[in-house]
Amino acid sequence: MSLDKEKIVQSVPQTGFFGHPKGLFTLFFTEFWERFSYYGMRALLIVYMFTEVSQGGLGIDKGTAASIVSIYGALVYMSGIIGGWIADRILGTSRTVFWGGVLIMLGHILLALPAGFNGLLISMLFIILGTGLLKPNVSSVVGDLYSETDNRRDAAFSIFYMGINLGAFIAPLIVSTLGERYNFHLGFGAAAVGMLIGLIVFSTTKKKNLGLAGTQVPNPLKPEERKKTFGIIGLIAAVLIVFLIVGGVSGFLTLTNVIAFISFLAVIIPIIYFVVMYRSPKTTDVERSRLIAYIPLFIACVMFWAIQEQGSTILATYAADRTQLTYGNFTIPVGWFQSLNPLFIIILAPVFAALWVKMGDRQPSTPQKFSLGLLFAGFSFLIMVIPSLISGSEELVSPMWLVLSFFLVVIGELCLSPVGLSTTTKLAPKAFSAQTMSLWFLASAAAQAINAQIVRFYDGISEIAYFGLLGGISVVLGVILLAMSPKIKQLMKGVN
Repeated sequence: MSLDKEKIVQSVPQTGFFGHPKGLFTLFFTEFWERFSYYGMRALLIVYMFTEVSQGGLGIDKGTAASIVSIYGALVYMSGIIGGWIADRILGTSRTVFWGGVLIMLGHILLALPAGFNGLLISMLFIILGTGLLKPNVSSVVGDLYSETDNRRDAAFSIFYMGINLGAFIAPLIVSTLGERYNFHLGFGAAAVGMLIGLIVFSTTKKKNLGLAGTQVPNPLKPEERKKTFGIIGLIAAVLIVFLIVGGVSGFLTLTNVIAFISFLAVIIPIIYFVVMYRSPKTTDVERSRLIAYIPLFIACVMFWAIQEQGSTILATYAADRTQLTYGNFTIPVGWFQSLNPLFIIILAPVFAALWVKMGDRQPSTPQKFSLGLLFAGFSFLIMVIPSLISGSEELVSPMWLVLSFFLVVIGELCLSPVGLSTTTKLAPKAFSAQTMSLWFLASAAAQAINAQIVRFYDGISEIAYFGLLGGISVVLGVILLAMSPKIKQLMKGVN
């Protein structure tokens, strides 16, 4: 039975958390601890993978380790499509969030055990599926707490996203310190404890604080659909199992081939989305024009995230190999650099929000903001060329170069990311509005899939060539997008 939106809102205690519904407390701390576990684990992951076995790591080649982390990130974003479907058709968002948290915690528990490379792969599978269930749906429950006309709605999402960045900021400081100084599995165990706390907060407060929010299944499978749907899922699972067995026996199923296949999927799926939407009879001529306008913006997103996401792979490797980390008796853990991105966002997000409000109609257009995002992303890599030019590729350099690189890419992120999802929803055809969130996440998936192929070249060429080439491409694309901005704005047909 479909629940009326107003009935859902009335079931939620409307005050109790900084003037917001009590449910925001539940979701804020659930997401805080989920992001704590995810970013804490991610800050430690690549260091664990490339550290020698004698020192407690897995001893994986650095290029391969960076490629695995990148494809892992791509799969995390791609799995959101599955999570959205399960919430819409089977479980509802609240139950999907809970089971996602359980899978994430199990993944971290596996990492906390000395289970070697196979344990790492199984844990990644749990975390990928769990994040796909939890991440897109917890944001949806936030929206259920408010009526469409409630002027607290935008502020609620700002508070909620502050929880994301606080979790992401604190996590590397704790998890990396435990993992790098004492024992990697102890660090991963701390990430598991973080997700456990998030689950406890969610489970013990949801009935009182969330009311009916997230309990509805918007488009439930009908009895006649269930048999067909589960039959298709079973068939896909069976084909996948046969493929894995045959691939394993034949020797085709190598790590390189699996990464290449997932990379191909992550790039081809968004292309299919665009083609299907453009050719659909449900898409009007105005909507087709807007889709054409969105293509260069989508490409800009992919390029931006390709650079931004290398903060947890290539820049982490750079921190370990090329950065002066020891001062007296104190050594900076490599993972601490992963706290820079959320820290700068916490500091600068209010500044940018105030700047756009003050500029009003004089602020850059959406395509211009995207081009600024690309320019600053490019600058964040070009700046990493300078240490090699000054002191060569052997001498350890100041950590301030990494700090500056993270700072520049965050400026780009604040130009591009806040308007990205909004623009995606505005430019998408009405018949496909429910799928626009997936398309936005697929830009990040495609970026990480491309990274999985790119990052393995880092060790094979000079730092000047690697950072200079990628940074230069981003700047050139930014300039091209800036020049195209008037035409793109024209194709957007009135959307700002």
